[in-house]
Amino acid sequence: MNSSAAPWLQALRCPAQAPVCHQCLGSGAEKGGHLKLGLEGGSATDSKDPGKNLSQVTFVASHTWGDLLVESDPFTGAPIPSLAESWEPSKDAVTWTFKIRSGVKFHNGKDLTADDVVATLKRHSDEKSESGALGVMKSIKEVKADGGNLVVTLNEGNADMPLLLSAYHLVIQPNGGLDDPDAAIGTGPYKMMSWEPGVRATFEKFPEYWRTDRGFVDSVEIIVMNDATARMAALSSGQVHFINRVDPKTVGLLKRAPNVEILSTSGRGHYVFIMHCNTAPFDNNDLRLSLKYAMDRETMVEKILGRLRQGRQ
Repeated sequence: MNSSAAPWLQALRCPAQAPVCHQCLGSGAEKGGHLKLGLEGGSATDSKDPGKNLSQVTFVASHTWGDLLVESDPFTGAPIPSLAESWEPSKDAVTWTFKIRSGVKFHNGKDLTADDVVATLKRHSDEKSESGALGVMKSIKEVKADGGNLVVTLNEGNADMPLLLSAYHLVIQPNGGLDDPDAAIGTGPYKMMSWEPGVRATFEKFPEYWRTDRGFVDSVEIIVMNDATARMAALSSGQVHFINRVDPKTVGLLKRAPNVEILSTSGRGHYVFIMHCNTAPFDNNDLRLSLKYAMDRETMVEKILGRLRQGRQ
């Protein structure tokens, strides 16, 4: 399978015309204000259920109001503690014990418990939930609470188990979201105030958020802007402070705009040419190899992606 490794290409208005900047967060800069994000990837069928997140708009929304057990470092990919403050595997890496962080509150005032985590993972393990994390959960044999800990037993040993729980669908909800998966109640830095699928979502700061390195602005607004030209114009004119999915062809133009910075972070996403190895004619390895060798990846990277992606095998 040929693919191109895709970094996140985003653009940000710097402090002169925005309430916050990634360079100043946590460095004593003035905080507060209203942050407006112009994002591609929203539609009228979007759901607030994190298990059904399919695009960047719903992904960002869920992680504005919710948290994961484990996060992955955006630069190294290593697992980072979140609602699970630590973890310990058995010698065979089949059984993993995660210590659930205490003193964390949901937006409805309920304290986070290991039972909420168990219920969340069980909901995403149910095929009826239509969760995008179902494939990840199939490697898990059992989840249970043991006091303030989560105990996960796998079908077989896996040294990367913590990273499985960083799957973006697995936002922890009270009682696992079983009561109402669309309630958008979590432990995140902001409470959802309004939701118009395919249009916008608004959030206000949650005063009892457990982290001190997030939640710097007073409110957040996500505006769906699926048109690349509209996103670029909105950023350039100051209508929004941040946009995603910057077209490689416009990077040079945006760089010349005052107070605009391009952020490029190596991502784990890929553009792929899918070949189902269990379906004819792609069940023939010689055919698959022929197609792979026939593709001029360097030319594709240069002509189509403007050298802002890297070719991968």
